[in-house]
Amino acid sequence: MKKKQTEWYKKPAALVSLMCVWVFSSVIAAQLVMAKLIILILGTETAQQPVWIAVYSALSYVVAMALIILVPPRIAKKWGVSRKGLGLNDLPTWTDIGLAPVAFIVSLILAAGLVALFSLFPWFDASQKQELGFSVFIVGWDRIIAFITLVVVAPIAEEVIFRGWLYGKIREVLTDKVSEKVAIIISILIVSVLFGLVHLQWNVGVNVFALSVVLCGLREITGTIYAGILTHMLKNGVAFYLLYVIGI
Repeated sequence: MKKKQTEWYKKPAALVSLMCVWVFSSVIAAQLVMAKLIILILGTETAQQPVWIAVYSALSYVVAMALIILVPPRIAKKWGVSRKGLGLNDLPTWTDIGLAPVAFIVSLILAAGLVALFSLFPWFDASQKQELGFSVFIVGWDRIIAFITLVVVAPIAEEVIFRGWLYGKIREVLTDKVSEKVAIIISILIVSVLFGLVHLQWNVGVNVFALSVVLCGLREITGTIYAGILTHMLKNGVAFYLLYVIGI
């Protein structure tokens, strides 16, 4: 009985659950801590300026990635990662670039279908606005800062965390216990559900779930997360243009 109690964490379900809880907790905790810290130092009014929102976002991602990638190996060496483990092996290719617009369109179609399905439920509000922190009336340097934050920093950080570290680890654990196809499907669903949950809004969660499914597929196709990063940048870039340039 004692042996079973000490080795429960070695079971695939327990390992996957621990990874998901760790990623979710790290992302949310990093956001909360950095928000409180910046407000404490600068005050609420100053902290709402675009440049400080950008600093907050960048620091939150850095802290989250540090917690997720650097802390686990200190606890268990087998949780360590390499560039290949993160999907950052080699360099981006023309195939990655070519797949990005195709994947973007596929994600839009999938998201539209899921939103239509969820719209059948009264508690789902497809028109709920996503709070990104930046005012829709930003111009000049403030707009450039917002662009870098939302279209460059966020996609890179989120891909490293979710389609890089988390997907790679879950797939590795499950592949040892089930067939490769089953491991891929389960890994995609788990990562995509968690990615939706960290956005803390139903309508946004459904959209990014669809995006994540496609991005996980890209990692399987290419073996890296570069195509996923480019697709994510394209998606955020289009959203940025609609919201902050033409004001839709």
